[in-house]
Amino acid sequence: MSSNLVNASFTSQASYQESGVPRIPYMTARIFRSEFTYSFPVTPGSKFLRFYFYPTRYGSEFNAVNSFFSVKVNGFTLLNNFSADLTVKASKTKTEFIIKEFLIPVYQTLNLTFTPSENSLAFVNGIEIVSMPDRFYSKGGFDDVITNVGSSVDFHIENSTAFETVYRLNVGGQTVGDSGMFRRWLSDDEVILSESSGTSPIVPDIKINYTEKTPAYVAPDDVYATSRSMGNADNPEQNLNFNLTWLFTVDAGFSYLVRLHFCETLLEVNKEGQRVFSIFIENQMATLEMDVFRMSGGSWIPMYLDYIVIVGSGSGPRHDLRLDLHPLRSVNPKYYDAILNGVEILKLNDPDGNLAGPNPDPSTNSTPNRETPLIRKGNNNSHVLAITLAVVGSSIVLAMFVVGGVFIMKRKKKKKSNEFSVHNTSSSWSPLPQGRGSTNTKPAKSLPSGLCRRFSIFEIKSATNDFEENLIVGVGGFGSVYKGRIDGGATLVAVKRLEITSNQGAKEFETELEMLSKLRHVHLVSLIGYCDDENEMILVYEYMPHGTLKDHLFKRGKAAPPLSWKRRLEICIGAARGLQYLHTGAKHTIIHRDIKTTNILLDENFVAKVSDFGLSRVGPTSASQTHVSTVVKGTPGYLDPEYYRRQILTEKSDVYSFGVVLFEVLCCRPIKMRSVPAEQADLIQWVKTNYKRGTVDQIIDSDLTADITSISMDKFCEIAVRCVQDRGIERPSMNDVVWALEFALQLHETAKKKNVNVESLDVMPQGEAGTTTDGEDDLFSRTTGHVGKSTTTDDSVPVVGDERSGSSWGVFSEINEPKAR
Repeated sequence: MSSNLVNASFTSQASYQESGVPRIPYMTARIFRSEFTYSFPVTPGSKFLRFYFYPTRYGSEFNAVNSFFSVKVNGFTLLNNFSADLTVKASKTKTEFIIKEFLIPVYQTLNLTFTPSENSLAFVNGIEIVSMPDRFYSKGGFDDVITNVGSSVDFHIENSTAFETVYRLNVGGQTVGDSGMFRRWLSDDEVILSESSGTSPIVPDIKINYTEKTPAYVAPDDVYATSRSMGNADNPEQNLNFNLTWLFTVDAGFSYLVRLHFCETLLEVNKEGQRVFSIFIENQMATLEMDVFRMSGGSWIPMYLDYIVIVGSGSGPRHDLRLDLHPLRSVNPKYYDAILNGVEILKLNDPDGNLAGPNPDPSTNSTPNRETPLIRKGNNNSHVLAITLAVVGSSIVLAMFVVGGVFIMKRKKKKKSNEFSVHNTSSSWSPLPQGRGSTNTKPAKSLPSGLCRRFSIFEIKSATNDFEENLIVGVGGFGSVYKGRIDGGATLVAVKRLEITSNQGAKEFETELEMLSKLRHVHLVSLIGYCDDENEMILVYEYMPHGTLKDHLFKRGKAAPPLSWKRRLEICIGAARGLQYLHTGAKHTIIHRDIKTTNILLDENFVAKVSDFGLSRVGPTSASQTHVSTVVKGTPGYLDPEYYRRQILTEKSDVYSFGVVLFEVLCCRPIKMRSVPAEQADLIQWVKTNYKRGTVDQIIDSDLTADITSISMDKFCEIAVRCVQDRGIERPSMNDVVWALEFALQLHETAKKKNVNVESLDVMPQGEAGTTTDGEDDLFSRTTGHVGKSTTTDDSVPVVGDERSGSSWGVFSEINEPKAR
């Protein structure tokens, strides 16, 4: 410890002991006049570091209400100008004390420094240091995977990362005492939305069967034996109308590790496929198909999944991180239900080593409970090393508990499966809005005039037969899209109607209206008009008879035969020209931010048109600007990894997304596949690997093998691979992309005329490349030559061949894949 203990600090007794405040460690405090450092020699490895604070008056010398200070440890900033008093007042736990828990990597010595803010004093009532298993929170969950929500980029947590525990909750149960490593699990009552609180099933006494993947120290029996589910056993289909939803208030501007604990305890669930649901985090699909029985290996076998989510700083200092569970209807489970047993949320340090957030506003004590484990009662547990400091009189007492065992954990490096929100007309996969009341969603901005037509609600109702259900061509997160006719039936249109509870919201409606009312190009979908009568928000577009590019890649059959290589090139060239116009043809650069195969529409002549401008942003508006700093939005799988990491948006983000589209056009398979060998799971990496090997011809769509010319394919692959380079500076411009694709088309046509390089490519059937008979593989089997039926989808492909979905031709871009963004 620091040698200036007496000069830099003093001890004092609390003047009051509020009801519920334990005597140890809260009745004494060490108070710091100036910067002071503790140095603890510890064994190497990560440690739990906990601070105990009771902000009250300590004699006549110190009132902790006025205390502001910072805490640093081994180069990490844990607290900055921290006020324990404001933190307690903003908490909903109604306790008078607070515990802050951190996870710190330590090599030999833990150096802990308290620094009072100007004209203030620092204080602490207790300090606790506890050893923990190696890579306890950085190893990953099921199959050692950390799913990166909102991105196809793999996430790896370095051993040098520090964390702050924000939540540790026993879902559906009561507070659980010391569960090993002196952790407490609080009830989730303060963060579950009351409208979707579900039920907490009562299960008989059961024995939790821990495994090597989920050892007993991960979470206690009481967490895995209790749960929260949707209930409604008498009318299970009612569960399709709502979600299980939790809101966790967190500091903005950080990444968070979200660990979800599961254990199938319902006796009636005794085989795979009976209870299957989707997991959404921040309104994005985190896991499409969660079957606890299948993934864990049976009943009463615990497991957990780890996710990383970035919370941007654009919405203010605090943010409500949202977790939704929703039954997955498309797989026809026996029970339309979901289950969750426990939740842990940990904040990761930023690039500067900072974990400190701002002090909460004491006037907003309606925020969910942010307090980490409550005071630990006496316990003789000897499984871990613990160093507990309590200030008693003028001395510091150290209580040490010797390590009783050695924890060994191995980490397999494996690519994650990143699934996210998709939607079709037959299943509600995106999170349902919780609000039941009507809201006024009329745009606040002045709407355009002159460049597009303003329809009355009477005209819209006439065009759609008063919103007749039979005219709905799709239902999405934005609302419903109707096939309609205007001008006395002479003009066919697509009418997109925003629902008053839409989770996409007025902001994107306004963005799309503002963008498309000012843009006109043959390769951009045309906005005909809008309607804002009676609080409606309706957009009217030209009707696209041939639907989306994705339809023709993945929903093939008699109604949609496979696209020829020439037609695919022409479609790609058209979409590229649309992007080229956005980047260089308008007054300012426009960045689309959501380029994907569902947002490329095809008219009656298969002319490609870029659509869905709800996420679009105007790029740099002056020569001195090179980028736009903005919260990350887009579609996982297509998202530029550089934009995701740095939150710096440029037109090269669109180039990356377009490169992914080119890969899909060439290979006709999902971006992510689970039931294939690991090296094939990610389309981007799989194509790049085969491009380096010179074996791309072995992975292309089998329907192209008799049609594609190798010289054209080589040029196409060259530009596609350049588009998906990790660094934006290494990617081509859309001008270059257009030129390269046009050149690939010329090479193809010339080769066809001269009959060179047109023989069928010797392609190994996909089934021989290590695939299984899973639905994904049936869907993209190269032995049938066309798309088959599947109920398993990747992170961007809607349910294919589902008779309930009906025809999707002419569906507007968003219908088959709406997302809460």
